[in-house]
Amino acid sequence: MFRIETLEQLLKATALIASVISIVILVWYLARRPPLGRTTKVLLLFGLGIMPLGVALTGNIAGFEYTLKREFCGSCHVMLPYTEDAADPASTSLAAVHSRNHSFGEESCYTCHADYQLFGAMTTKVNGLKHLFYYVTEYANTGPYGEGGKPIHMYKPFQNTMCTRCHSTTPPTWLASEDHAGMLEDLRAENAKCTDCHSGDKIHPRAFAHGGNGRPPVAAAEKKGEQP
Repeated sequence: MFRIETLEQLLKATALIASVISIVILVWYLARRPPLGRTTKVLLLFGLGIMPLGVALTGNIAGFEYTLKREFCGSCHVMLPYTEDAADPASTSLAAVHSRNHSFGEESCYTCHADYQLFGAMTTKVNGLKHLFYYVTEYANTGPYGEGGKPIHMYKPFQNTMCTRCHSTTPPTWLASEDHAGMLEDLRAENAKCTDCHSGDKIHPRAFAHGGNGRPPVAAAEKKGEQP
C-alpha cells in the first residue's frame, strides 16, 4: 500500500484525488445530462471550479516542494559534480557532511544557498529562473558534466548568515576553536568570511577539481579508471 510520508507526497495525492473527483463529476453530467437543479449546480461547481482550483493549488505547491530537493538541483547536468559529491556517503566534503544531516539533508542545496531573509524563498526562486536562463543559453549543449561550458560562479559572495543560522557562534564547542573565538566579532560583523577558512574546494571538491575545464569531475574519472 502506498504510504504518504512527506508533504510533497500528500500534496500530489490530494491533487490526484481532486482531479479524479472533477473528472467523475464531468463524465456523470455529460453522460446523464440531468436537469440543472440545485444538486446538479452544486456538483458542477465542484467539478468545474473547486476541484480544479484544488488541483492547481496543491500541484503548484507540490512542484515548489520538489524544487527544494537536491534531486531537482542535480537535474541540470552542470550541477552533477556538486550533487554527486553531496550524495556520496563516503565523501568528507562539507557539502556531503551537511547532506547527511537528517534534518535537512535531502534539501541541503536549498538550505545552504537560499537567501535568509523575509522574502528569501521568493528571491531564491527568482534567482533560480536566472539559473534556468543561463542553463538553456550557455550549458544545455555541453557535456554530461558541463564540459565545454563556462566555469560556474556564484552571483554574490556567500554570506556568513547562511552558516550562522545553524551554527549560531555561541555554543561552547564552537567557541572552543581558537580560530572561531579569535575571529568572533569579525565573523559576526561580516568583516571576515566563514568561507575564508572553509573554502570552496573543501565544500565542493569535485566541482572545483572539475572547474568547467572540459573533463569530468574527479569522481567520474575514477570510476572509469581515468586520470583526473
